[in-house]
Amino acid sequence: MSEIGLGAMQLSISGRPDHDQGVATIHAALDAGVTLIDTADAYCLDDSEAGHNERLIGAALRSGGGDPSDVLVATKGGHVRPEGRWEVDGSPYHLRAACEASLTALGVEAIGLYQFHRPDPSVPYAESVGVLGDLLDAGKIRMAGISNADPDQIRASQDELGGRLVSVQNQYSPAFRSSLPELRLCEEMGLAFLPWSPLGGIGKAADLGSHDAFATVAAAHGVSPQQVTLAWMLATAPNVVPIPGASRPETARDSAAAADLRLTDDELASLDASVDG
Repeated sequence: MSEIGLGAMQLSISGRPDHDQGVATIHAALDAGVTLIDTADAYCLDDSEAGHNERLIGAALRSGGGDPSDVLVATKGGHVRPEGRWEVDGSPYHLRAACEASLTALGVEAIGLYQFHRPDPSVPYAESVGVLGDLLDAGKIRMAGISNADPDQIRASQDELGGRLVSVQNQYSPAFRSSLPELRLCEEMGLAFLPWSPLGGIGKAADLGSHDAFATVAAAHGVSPQQVTLAWMLATAPNVVPIPGASRPETARDSAAAADLRLTDDELASLDASVDG
């Protein structure tokens, strides 16, 4: 995995750019060295266009100048969008059908990383995760992950999958540190931890500029506070792979550059103190 991924959600939900800008944003991320793109079948306006983001990514990969096999596309199943609402369906029937639809939308024979999007209170968790094992066995997916999981669910998933769980995707940012226990557990278990909304979420990334510690460090390096945030996150643990969103080529390039930004121990300490305080 690359150190910085691209969260492609913003390219397909409300307020999304047009198709050409979406493709250009993905191409800019790839040109900047990004090799992980995160998506989901539910990244769309409503269920009438389920798979919109996956189809966009598939088109961008096929039209780019590189080898699509060099890029890990991580998609998810378990959310549905009836009339634009966000609802969950973790039933085995739905997850199997969702995986098949994602294969078609992406235009691939096997999905690089397939993740259970969010627990469904009406379905036993082991039943949902068990489908991932079936998909691995069938060769439909190459790796399995979970999202929005707590420590007990992470351990249970690893048991259910017989040690084949590779990643956990939870919300984590300077303003949202509730998933730090999951991050540390993933480090202990040797799992990749993919923070979603690492810059605070849609429309919140600019707020980092008003955060004194991140703005101060950014000014010292001549970079954006967003780059500093991602570099700080990378320094948290070697298993962390942030997936910041982008809807413009320039923001995709800026985020990718964080992989090369090295912060001093003193800078990291000041940033830690600012978010812990």
